[in-house]
Amino acid sequence: MEEVIISLVKNFGNLGPMFGFFLIYIESMIPILPLAVFITLNVAAFGSFMGFIISYIATVFGCISMFFICRKLSTFFYKKFKHNKKINSYRKKIDNISFPNLVLITSIPFMPAFAVNIAAGLSDIDSKKFISSIIISKIVMVYFWAFIGKSLSDSLTDIYTILQICVMLILALLVSKIANKFLRY
Repeated sequence: MEEVIISLVKNFGNLGPMFGFFLIYIESMIPILPLAVFITLNVAAFGSFMGFIISYIATVFGCISMFFICRKLSTFFYKKFKHNKKINSYRKKIDNISFPNLVLITSIPFMPAFAVNIAAGLSDIDSKKFISSIIISKIVMVYFWAFIGKSLSDSLTDIYTILQICVMLILALLVSKIANKFLRY
């Protein structure tokens, strides 16, 4: 198994950073692809710093792209479901979510980013608010998968990992509160 991983990392690195970027970008739109594996491969193939940067930029651009694709589709969605009380209730909740809470939600490594991107795109949430939250929160998420990279069950049983995640989420929340004062969302 170790030989397969080493071979995969070498071949991945030979394909260049654009390939690593492309895989993570596409994962933001096709949720069945393994983001954790792609981030880990980027870090292994391009080094800690470059692998992190490639993964971070790709996931930010992927989330923002999915948001705007859904935003374009939202007019159709709204026309079809504008009288549905449950859907309108959910849309209002998403529209009114605070900036720090949005950052916190999108920071959680096990949160399905694909679903958040779609829900935000179909709502009337301010696009600047969403983009700002993604820029802040994805640092935490990519850091987790690049350097901690454990499954949910492993993370829940390792106190050191739980502490790291909590510290990172608190930092993201603090940064979002500071940014919120300047951006006034």
